[in-house]
Amino acid sequence: MQHFPLNRAFTLLESGPVTLVTTHNGQRDNVMTITWTMVMDFEARFALSTGPWNYSWQALVATRECVLAIPPAELLDTVIGIGLCSGQDTDKFEKFGLARHKADRVKAPLLSGCLANIECRVVDIIEQYGLVILEGVTAHADPHRSGRSPLHAIGDGTFVTEGPPLDRREMMRPKLPPRVC
Repeated sequence: MQHFPLNRAFTLLESGPVTLVTTHNGQRDNVMTITWTMVMDFEARFALSTGPWNYSWQALVATRECVLAIPPAELLDTVIGIGLCSGQDTDKFEKFGLARHKADRVKAPLLSGCLANIECRVVDIIEQYGLVILEGVTAHADPHRSGRSPLHAIGDGTFVTEGPPLDRREMMRPKLPPRVC
């Protein structure tokens, strides 16, 4: 082992998929790229990290809803482009040719071409840490997502994708005593 720069330690834990977050501020839709997300438990509870510097922050605070969209690796250049411009002065849907659809339970749109979309309500905002706590209210998955991988940002400008699934369900299934009839 050798020392590693503490200010880059987050690159050692960065494991969640790159996420596109759509919002609607009452007048128009926006989308931002987020790499700092986490699953909070076995329920549909998530957190993302952002702050007032991000144009979507105001919509998250005001409307208390969004959609988490999981883009496939094929959208890498689009995902980066979305993250490099601001919705304050750019219609990202037009600029990047993003197709959107009406969500079931929130005003923020679903994104076509993504592996999944999760409609969420904001249940808490911890401003000191820029944490937005979300609860999923409904989810949508592309039935043709098999063989398509999400992106994972390392945090240094590089990305990885997932390999083939490794099935350990049998190993993890609780070993129960034989049933007595």
